[in-house]
Amino acid sequence: MLNDQQGTGRLLDATLEGRPHSVCVYCSASTVVPRQYLTLAAEAGTGIARQGWQLVSGGENVAMMGAIARAARDAGARTVGVVQRALIDRADADADELLVTETMQERKALMEARADAFLVLPGGIGTCEELFTTWTARMVALHAKPFVVLDPDGHYIGLLDWIRDIHARGFVSAHALAAVARTSTVDEAVAACAPRLTPSA
Repeated sequence: MLNDQQGTGRLLDATLEGRPHSVCVYCSASTVVPRQYLTLAAEAGTGIARQGWQLVSGGENVAMMGAIARAARDAGARTVGVVQRALIDRADADADELLVTETMQERKALMEARADAFLVLPGGIGTCEELFTTWTARMVALHAKPFVVLDPDGHYIGLLDWIRDIHARGFVSAHALAAVARTSTVDEAVAACAPRLTPSA
């Protein structure tokens, strides 16, 4: 888990600005994944909503991406979808706010800008790219937001084993390894996404 500082302090969070804590979720938009992953996405959406938080997602209405947005809204959350114009035919038209970008780079940048925490669910190449982009941004101090992987069944175990191996070879720092909170349940993942504290001055 992330080694957050404890004790008195102030929230590094959107709630200071009067808007909901926003969790950006990366997950699969593949329509052929097993149903268990749709269920996982829906449970994550419900978990986010129960905290009174806002969901930021890739703005598509299919597969895991659609499941998490629908579940979040059904449980009372506000949802923000960010979709590339080329994918507008499967955009989440029910999103409370739907933002359309021209390029994938703009899409990812806008999702990152709207997020107070990042949650990675099982996914494929695109999700892995988002995982590494967010991870790299954290390591070069472009953000200090909670960065959480929800992996209940070992989906990412091969990837993370490889990361640990190249850490042993000197290519990845211990600090980088510690930047990711790997969780196995929705409750753990939601807790790891919570607003963080910094020490009071």
